[in-house]
Amino acid sequence: MNDIRRTILWVIFGFSMVLLWDQWQVFNGHKATFFPSAVNPAATARPAPPAASVPTGVPTANTVAADAKTTGATGQFTPATEASAAAHERLVVTTDVLKLTFDTEGGSVVQTEFVKHADMADKSKNFVLLDNNKDHTYMAQTGLIAGATGGAFPTHKTVMAVAPGERTLQDGSNQLVIRFESPELGGVKLLKTFTFTRGAYAVAVKHEVLNVGVAGVSPQLYLQLVRDGSKPLGESKFYSTFTGPAIYTEAKKYQKVDFKDIENNKVDVEKTAESGYVAMVQHYFASAWLLGDGIKRDLFLRKVDTNLYAVGMITSLDNIAPGASKSVEARFFAGPQEEKVLEALAPGLELVKDYGWLTILAKPLYWLLHAIESFIGNWGWSIVALVLLLKAAFYWLNAKAYASMAKMKAVNPKVTEMRERLKDNPQQMQQEMMRIYREEKVNPMGGCFPIMIQIPVFIALYWVLLASVEMRNAPWILWIHDLSSPDPFYILPLVMTLTTVLQTSLNPAPPDPMQAKMMWFMPLAFSVMFFFFPAGLVLYWITNNILSIAQQWLINTRMGVPPKFHLPSFK
Repeated sequence: MNDIRRTILWVIFGFSMVLLWDQWQVFNGHKATFFPSAVNPAATARPAPPAASVPTGVPTANTVAADAKTTGATGQFTPATEASAAAHERLVVTTDVLKLTFDTEGGSVVQTEFVKHADMADKSKNFVLLDNNKDHTYMAQTGLIAGATGGAFPTHKTVMAVAPGERTLQDGSNQLVIRFESPELGGVKLLKTFTFTRGAYAVAVKHEVLNVGVAGVSPQLYLQLVRDGSKPLGESKFYSTFTGPAIYTEAKKYQKVDFKDIENNKVDVEKTAESGYVAMVQHYFASAWLLGDGIKRDLFLRKVDTNLYAVGMITSLDNIAPGASKSVEARFFAGPQEEKVLEALAPGLELVKDYGWLTILAKPLYWLLHAIESFIGNWGWSIVALVLLLKAAFYWLNAKAYASMAKMKAVNPKVTEMRERLKDNPQQMQQEMMRIYREEKVNPMGGCFPIMIQIPVFIALYWVLLASVEMRNAPWILWIHDLSSPDPFYILPLVMTLTTVLQTSLNPAPPDPMQAKMMWFMPLAFSVMFFFFPAGLVLYWITNNILSIAQQWLINTRMGVPPKFHLPSFK
């Protein structure tokens, strides 16, 4: 029965690897390798109009996309809509951490550069998140739509005047204020005030609506993020990270949505809330609109045009009498997914740093890693120290597993001889094998369960290292200048492959030749994938391998089973 169980486990493991690879390919925009599915015609068709629960007055359909297609690198183009017939220009605002570009058309944010984060392809340049050019569309927009009173109000297509003043946060100053004012439309003026704070990626945004007409008005304010559905440049094809919109509410918590689900009208998220945020997420970075708690808002996700999508929220302003005004306070965040910063900004915002289903384990692991780094001062050595602590915590579990493996290795000669002697009688072979294990007090599965218990912890640590922006451009030693990029000389992957081979060779070889081959094939295939993984992940795995080899060697020696390396035979 033992051989049968092992064979079933290997088959399940192998089939799981095949399915995972297929899903990996699909996630990265390729066809599945082993089980390709028919193309869904809905994926290429225009979706149905937005649901009735989403106010239809938000001027996103076609207008944003039309302008995006005709916008050059400088943003100078002739708008396609009557509301934006006037000339508009771009305005660059610089702080100690942000270089943000506005378009006076709507006072929209059309580009964000992060002064303290270099671009991965060209490290002499700042990393750009939001951008609006012929190849990439990603903007933050706000405006007004008509409420019950009707009317044409200032939108993100309305060219606005910018107040004179500083455009750079000066030394000794903690804040910088930029103001936009719209012309009168429908008896309404819209004033937008952006307040930048030193060291902050979150910008306070005040929308003030002035009724300059002769009748009361009840406009609605919308805040949205518009982005194309393309993956970020330089995204690895060997591991998957999420890119797309997300919504957070108290009722349903964090809900991320694939672009393809918006395309196919398969979106099921909370439609109304009085707290939370809307966001656009990608590896390491995110943008979000944040409204204060207690402000009722409608949430929407929609397709704007071909490969262009929007996520946003709409809040209604009560009736504004002639000569009166009302304001709404919001915040716009665009920056790195630094967990502690996100936690301080808004409840649940730290969830844009996506650990998946192992968040409950990953968050304390990140906290511990961060604490270690604050003491050591190097993320690479902090990874080594954290793995060392985890191995120490699991020492007795590992000891039981390796002791069981050592016993298995000690009885393997008996089992091998018996299998050769009874190879023509499988039933008797199984009975004799179970008798040997029983007499020698060996549990064939005894080495598996202690290790399986630890697997979720080490998978969670894997996601911590993959998701943490702190690894980006973080050096370790010598030639490793960026723990988030693959080793340029493949030295770490080669060391990892060697340690994997050594660790596998210390394990007891299965009596069955096919199982013995599979025991070698899977770890080696796994090692090859790590040639394309970030150096920080490879470093973590090498450390884990070395400590496992040392512990296994020590336990084998104590039990009188001399540790011997055996090489695979593929005859």
